[in-house]
Formats: sequence, C-alpha cells, structure tokens
Amino acid sequence: SVLLFTNTRSISEVLTSRLKVWDINFPVSIHHGSLAKSSRIAAERGLKNGELKGLVCTSSLELGIDVGRVDLVIQYMSPRQVTRLVQRVGRSGHRVGYTANGIIITMDPDDTLEAMVIARKALNEELEPAMIPRKPLDVLAHQLVGLLLRRKRWAFQEVLDLFTKAYPYSDLTLEELEKTLDYMDSRFPRLAWISRQDKVILKPLRTKAVYEYYFDNLSMIPEEKNYLVVDEEDGSAIGILDEAFVAEYGRPGIKFIIRGSPWKIHSIRGDHIYVRAVDDPTGAIPSWVGEEIPVPFEVAQEVGELRSLVEKPLTEGLTLEETAKKVAELYPVQFETAVRAISEVYDHAKLGYVVPTDRRVVLEDWEDFVIIHAHFGSLTNRALAQLIGHILSEERGYAITVQHDPYRIFVQTMRDINAETLARLFEELKNMNEFEVRETVREAVSRTGIFKRRIVHVARRFGALEKWADISKLSLKSLIKSFEGTAIFEEALKEVFTKDIDLEHLMLVVKMLREDEIEVIVLETGDKPSPIARLGIEKMHMKTDIIPPERLRMVVLEAAKARLLNETRTLICTECWDYVEMLRIKDLPENPKCPKCNSTLLGLLTLSEEELYPILEKKGKSLRKSEKRIVEEAKRTAYLLSTYGKAAAIALSGRRLSLDDVKEILDKGKYPEDGFYELIIEAEKKALKERFW
Repeated sequence: SVLLFTNTRSISEVLTSRLKVWDINFPVSIHHGSLAKSSRIAAERGLKNGELKGLVCTSSLELGIDVGRVDLVIQYMSPRQVTRLVQRVGRSGHRVGYTANGIIITMDPDDTLEAMVIARKALNEELEPAMIPRKPLDVLAHQLVGLLLRRKRWAFQEVLDLFTKAYPYSDLTLEELEKTLDYMDSRFPRLAWISRQDKVILKPLRTKAVYEYYFDNLSMIPEEKNYLVVDEEDGSAIGILDEAFVAEYGRPGIKFIIRGSPWKIHSIRGDHIYVRAVDDPTGAIPSWVGEEIPVPFEVAQEVGELRSLVEKPLTEGLTLEETAKKVAELYPVQFETAVRAISEVYDHAKLGYVVPTDRRVVLEDWEDFVIIHAHFGSLTNRALAQLIGHILSEERGYAITVQHDPYRIFVQTMRDINAETLARLFEELKNMNEFEVRETVREAVSRTGIFKRRIVHVARRFGALEKWADISKLSLKSLIKSFEGTAIFEEALKEVFTKDIDLEHLMLVVKMLREDEIEVIVLETGDKPSPIARLGIEKMHMKTDIIPPERLRMVVLEAAKARLLNETRTLICTECWDYVEMLRIKDLPENPKCPKCNSTLLGLLTLSEEELYPILEKKGKSLRKSEKRIVEEAKRTAYLLSTYGKAAAIALSGRRLSLDDVKEILDKGKYPEDGFYELIIEAEKKALKERFW
C-alpha cells in the first residue's frame, strides 16, 4: 500500500479527482482534515484492510493515526523541509527488520534540486532544529489568569520564579512580566489587578470576564476567518479567501486569480469581497488559503551551492551528461533526473551568463521587473524583499510591489527602476549597521498585511478582540496604533520575526555582503530572461494560469463527479434498526435496500458506525436529545433515498447542502446526466454564499 503526501489540501483534491476521472474504480482515496469524519474513517479502514491500495493525503496522516502496513511513501513535489520528509517517509516500513521507503516526485528543476538537497540531508540525519517559541506573552497572560483562578494573591517575584523554571520562559525578565501585567490591569474588564508599589497581583472582584477569557482561550491555535468572494455583476459566489490573504492583499484595485480566472477587487464589505471579472491577468496574484511551507535558509543555500558545483565543471568543458553523473554520485538521485535538474544551469552557463549561487546574487532586467536571484530561502527572501521594497518606496514616494520565492525576488519596477539601481541599493545595504537594518525591517514589517494578521491573532489570544470579531469593520491602522507600546504589539512582532520573516539570517546575509563573502552581479540579457530566470517566471505563470471557460467547466464537472461518487457515508435502516454500514456512494446499488429486512427506508449520515451503535441498541427508542436529532435526520434522508434511489445519495453528499436543497436538485435534475451534477455544483455555490449571510 502507498501513502501519497502533498503539501496542500487543494493539490490532494486535484490529484485524487484526476485519478478518479481516469478510473472511478481506481483503489485510492483521499484524507485531509476538511473531509467528513465518515470519509476519513472509511479511508483509514480501507487502507488498513487492503481494500484501498493508496491514500492521497496531507499532514493529517503524518502521525497519530494507525493505517496498517505502508510499503511506500510518495511525496508529491518537494517536502520543503527535512523534518517533514523524515516524518512522512517514516510512515512506511513499520515492521521489525523493515526499512522506511520513499520517493519524491518533482515538478521542475528548482523543485528537483531542492528535493535532492532535502533527501541528502534526511539520509545524513541533518534535521532542522526544533523551534520552541521563546517567552510567548499571550500564553503568559493566559497562565497568569490560571494562577489567579487557583489563588487570589501572588507576588511578582513568586510568579517570576515559577515561570523561569519552564524552559520557554527561562530568561523571562521582570520587565516583560510587568509589561504583560500592565495590559491585564489596564484593559476593561480587568484580567488582573496589580499594585506596583507592593509588587503583587490580585484577582479582580468581578470574575465573570476572567473565567470567560481563560476557558475561551485554552487553545493558542489562531482562529482564521474566511471571506466570501462575490461577483458584483450577478451576485454569485466565486469562492473563499482566508484572513491571511485578505490581510496581505485585500484592497480595491488588486487583481488575483481564483479557480482559474482573473478578478479585480472592487470593494470589501464585512466578510464579502466584491469583485469584477477582468480580461488581462497581468500582475494578478494567485489566491491561496493557508500558508505555504517555508524552505529553510540552509536548504536554499545548498541548492545555490549545488548550482555552483554544476557551473564549475561546465566552464571547464564537461558535457551535461558528465556533470550530471558527478551530481548523481553526491545526491540520492537517478542519472536521468540529475540531467533534467541541472539542464537550466547548463543552458545558462552555455550562454556565458554567471550562475546565481549560495555566494552570488545575480540581478537581471525583464520587462517591468528586476529579478533578484538569491538563494536565501522563503523567510529570508521575504525579509530581504520587505527591506528592498520599503527602501525603494521611501526613495520613490510610491509603493513598490515585490514577490518572492525561496530562490528569487521579483521587484515590479514600472520601468522606473532597473538592475543597476538595485545594485546600488545593495551597496547601500553594506553601509547600514545592524541596528539600522533591524529598525528598517521592523518599520517595513509593521505596515504589512502579515503583521496585521499576526496582531489580530495575538489580540484575540490576549482577549483584546473577540474570536470572531469582523476586522473589516475596524480600522486596522487605529487598532494597531492603540496596541503600540503594549505586550500585544511586541508579541505580534516577535511572531512575525519567528514564523513569517527570518530576520537573523537576513542579518547574516547583510554581514556577508559587507565582508564581500557574497558578490552582487548585474547580468545583461537584452531584456530577455535567462534560463534560470525563465524557470522562476514559468512558476509564477503556473500560479496565475488562466483556464479557458469551456475547459474549466469540464474540469470542474468531472472533478465534482469523481468527488461525489467517492464520498463515504453511513447507511442505517430506519425500519428494523438492525443494519448500519459505511459505503462509498459509487458502490451503492441504484435502489438500496436493507439486507436485514429488505426495507428501502435507509438513512444516509456522515457519522461513523461506532457513533450509531447506541441508537441501534435502543432500536430508535428511549433516546437522548442528540440521538433524537440523528434519528430525525436519518428518517428524512431515508425518505429521499427510498423515493429517488442512488441519485439522492449523490446529492446528499454535496457540500453544506440542506435537505431542501437536495430535494430541489432531485426534482429538477435527470440523473445521471451532466445537468444533474451541474445542479449540485450550483447548489454548493449557493450554500457557500448563504454561509456568509
């Protein structure tokens, strides 16, 4: 059996739907956190008992779930981190004497070189260090409230002595403790009352807010809000964007790609983003939900080092094949794969161009962009991009747009800036001391959507914002200003510099530039992209690829069919209450009947068999309130299944559809024609829209 890991849920959905479109009976299924519980359980059981030969999954199956014997792990695209690859491949070979076995399937030379480096590091046990958050002040505030719930009075020093025994707070200072207590004392309603003169913390007299804050914030996982994208022309729902994307890019005039089409934001009202279709996708940002896994500085540096190793023999006259053979001896890669991985570097060097490496930053002009080739990883390149964008914006008096990946930065210039301008900027960076660089980055970051997102998360964990407060109705600028100088502001900055931006490695890069350990070279290409630049441009275009409407319709339709038919639901007989079974929708007969009593009154539920056994034991009688609701739903779905057969089961498997929605689809649609499935897709869009009203 095989586990095929992807880095995002959307890629898992795409791969699974493609496999099912090719062959609906192909013995694979999908597993991720957004699926119905019955579908996840069925997928786990199917792999464990041998009915399925593979699962396409995300990090939901990295650990903690028993799926039986796994012979092989396939990682689709680079895992981006060594620890992630080790964890995933480690799901295979779980028997005495067996070895974990895994392969990586890559998309392009960047992806392949990165995967080669990660595989080598994994085999040599060169893992990324565990990142333990240092002195999280929001957690500190929550634990301080916990102490006050236990005892009404605590001395400052007593609390400090207690917290510094824990590793994350081993270097907590009295000043940091007091800053956190200041916020807890100054907010309304109070979470703590403090006396600076006596150095004591007291439990507030009014304790309702204290208890509510403590028990509402037991989890520090941020609650992400979603925004509905609405076509302003006809009011139809296009899709959803998460708070992270909206915080960074959500403003009128911004173009973005969603579901294969370009749109421009016209206005944002509440949790609705009103857009208009545009024909020109130039400059459009690919939409995303959630964050991409960042490529570490060390991995990107070794990719640069690998390109340097390839450049040298090529300049000495070795052929592509001879160089690939040397690479294949150093890395766990097949010869043919090594040839494809280094082909861009070979073509680049053959043109006489210098190759960007771990010790060489290369700048080149291309259309409205300057491309900065920099092998510093996702978070360091983001920090460098913010720094460059901020300096250029301050100099020019207008906003400079920057995009980045682990190996390059795209600076949109509007033909007003060129590679020579940026070369001079790198010279200026050499003359900036450490304090100036840190303060400039801090100032740049505090204006970004990333920081806004983090400060909202932190404010929620501190209890300063309700978990589901609509931040679109607030002035984020005023909100952030109100938090300046508080523990909330400092904690948000700390989170940005820990999770979103690698400031420490940026400081290392600036130091290496200053000491001439990294050279900066301007590459003259006649405004034509170099082979290595073309690779980055193609990746950018792939993210913003526009799909023709008719092809998009067929892709969506076939994917929806495959998804619906491969959903798993639990059948329960509402006549004899003696039959329950989990089945895939495609395996249902056209007119399902109970094998025990031959009744057609079979309910269709998303619950697991184990959750329904208590109801079977009671034969549908003497039920608790929650069980009565389940029985009512079972009887209503049983009526539909009895009347319409398998078509009802397919419609009931639609996402967020009510029973009224399903009844309307079944009355209008002719199963199994395409129009039937198109009605389900339209109903799912409508249900998505209604979720936000």
